[in-house]
Amino acid sequence: MKIKEIIYQHRRDFEAIFECEHCGATSKEWGYDDRNFHENVIPNMECKQCGKKSPDSYRPLKPRYSPWVQI
Repeated sequence: MKIKEIIYQHRRDFEAIFECEHCGATSKEWGYDDRNFHENVIPNMECKQCGKKSPDSYRPLKPRYSPWVQI
């Protein structure tokens, strides 16, 4: 899965539309805007329709705020 569009963000919590790279299915999910979530959680999310995870070529987004920034 990859982030197609971020709908809402408050501090580091966000809601986004995620899209499957394989079948194109979309789902609305909540996430946390930190490096771990972008690099580890999103690529391992399974699509609810086809059951596949992100390919090895997945390139994570960078968090909006640096880790040391207090929001």
